[in-house]
Amino acid sequence: MGRLQSTEPVRDDVVVVGAGPVGLWTAAELGLGGVPAVVLERAAGRSPHSKALGVHPRTLEVLAMRGLAERFLAEGTPIPRWHFGMLDTPIDLSVLDTPYPFMLALPQRRTEELLEEHALAAGARILRGHRVTDLTQDEDGVRLEVSGPDGPSTRLARYVVGADGVGSVVRTAAGIAFPGTETTFHSYLGEVRVTSEPVRSAHNEHGALLSVPLRDGRYRISGVDKATGHQAGPLTLEALREATIRVAGSDFGMHDPSWLTRFGDAAKLAERYRHGRVLLAGDAAHRHLPAGGVGLNVGVQDAMNLGWRLAAVARGDADPALLDAYNDERHPVGEQLVQHTQGQSALITATTPDGMALRAVLSGLIAEVPELSLALARKLSALDVAYPATGHPLTGTRVPVAQPWPVLLVDAAAPIPAATAAAVKRGIDVVTAPIPWTTAAVVLVRPDGHVWWAADEVDDERIAAALADVGVRFPERPASV
Repeated sequence: MGRLQSTEPVRDDVVVVGAGPVGLWTAAELGLGGVPAVVLERAAGRSPHSKALGVHPRTLEVLAMRGLAERFLAEGTPIPRWHFGMLDTPIDLSVLDTPYPFMLALPQRRTEELLEEHALAAGARILRGHRVTDLTQDEDGVRLEVSGPDGPSTRLARYVVGADGVGSVVRTAAGIAFPGTETTFHSYLGEVRVTSEPVRSAHNEHGALLSVPLRDGRYRISGVDKATGHQAGPLTLEALREATIRVAGSDFGMHDPSWLTRFGDAAKLAERYRHGRVLLAGDAAHRHLPAGGVGLNVGVQDAMNLGWRLAAVARGDADPALLDAYNDERHPVGEQLVQHTQGQSALITATTPDGMALRAVLSGLIAEVPELSLALARKLSALDVAYPATGHPLTGTRVPVAQPWPVLLVDAAAPIPAATAAAVKRGIDVVTAPIPWTTAAVVLVRPDGHVWWAADEVDDERIAAALADVGVRFPERPASV
């Protein structure tokens, strides 16, 4: 590749900054929407470490909408019970109303590899070793300053998506505030080999511990050590051993570490997810303790909500105001994410007698009250996310059955509406079939699997009005979905 001169900017429709799961899914959604994206990733190669280990039910539903769920299921391990705040009683995921009532254990590195294949097939270009150093924007576009393998360069984009993590250069350069709480303690994490099987979890006056077996025979051991939780900086194997002995009574013969790290409990949320032509998704928009393994999943769901909108606006098939709805719908989800991970943080670090009593009460309630366990399971899995809407109670809710493209569903027992022609003109599929998950006769489904509009009976005038309110035209349905 030749040297890119800053005097000759490269022009793109959309630049996505960050090639983690969120950036890759954003790029794939843009490509499916007819807008191939350029992804700039500062690292020269993929990290050997997997921050996240699980794919949650709603994310699996999202993958199913794009025909990818089976590929992930073939490589992951279903886990039907998961923890909330490291409480003694686990949350039962097997009762969830989804085709995927479990967390799928799969290292983030492999998740990224599968998502990258998908993004490339959708037309994305991924440029590694390209670090965005600054950006400015005006009413016509965004100017990015980039440091790459061939030196500095400039790129001009109509829109930029910051999916570049908690230290987001995009967010900072765009002037988007990131308020919240600073780190008050540090957790530890080590991936090690052991000579005896570790306990699944432990919690006492000294701290908390959770162990997860990995595919290569190693264990991920993480938790909080009250004696050293105030310490930042590198984690040593000896420090991990000492913390584990304090909490669990043994170091389980741990040796041969492949990853040792600490991470803090800072909790922050971007003031807004859109500023002009700059949008944020994933950890660039929300920072929190990785309790329950929700971060990657919420980020991918951010990208699912954003991708079809940004593609439609970039194609010229929707008003830019459609992007404001991304902020309006996903920012409250970010608020809930920060809140419930902070709540888990409080439970994990509850080492006083009062705190231990609270943990015992909550563990007992989860065991005794199925409704509480179900509510927490739905929150962790994001199956409880419904976007604010007026009209039919179904509007804004998730569709549990995979719909790969915007679709107007008409119950097979209802008359076929004449307004279906208007749907076809907008690039919306029309499907006449039983709708087993609702009593509604007509359901209009968005590209991200949420209900746009619904009615209990067929009414051509109302259907035509609903289609007009959509305000988006879609391209021909891609063969890949």
